Amino acid sequence: MAKIMLVDDAAFMRMMEKDVLVKNGYDDIVEACDGAEAVQKYTELKPDLVIMDITMPNMDGLEALKTIKANDPNAVVVMCSAMGQEAMVIDALKSGAKDFIVKPFKPDRFLKTVSTLLG
Repeated sequence: MAKIMLVDDAAFMRMMEKDVLVKNGYDDIVEACDGAEAVQKYTELKPDLVIMDITMPNMDGLEALKTIKANDPNAVVVMCSAMGQEAMVIDALKSGAKDFIVKPFKPDRFLKTVSTLLG
């Protein structure tokens, strides 16, 4: 089973994402509460998929994405943020994000992205 890392400074958001994943058979889940922790845990645990917020303390999601991709060009990262502004989406995709999910997310859209990227 694939290892998925959820990165969001809002615990309730991680809980909602985790709930959708667990109910659909994904149970190897790692959590991080900011970009700095995400980079550290990614290096340590090498998850198959990272689902990451953009706006977080210590290190934002875009900076964490760039750092993770610099260390592992094959990293599979999806941004999940309420900040659906076009410039941010474009920046995330140019920086290597595979997709962008806008919060509040619809569980079926969230799952479709996960299953597509994990095969």
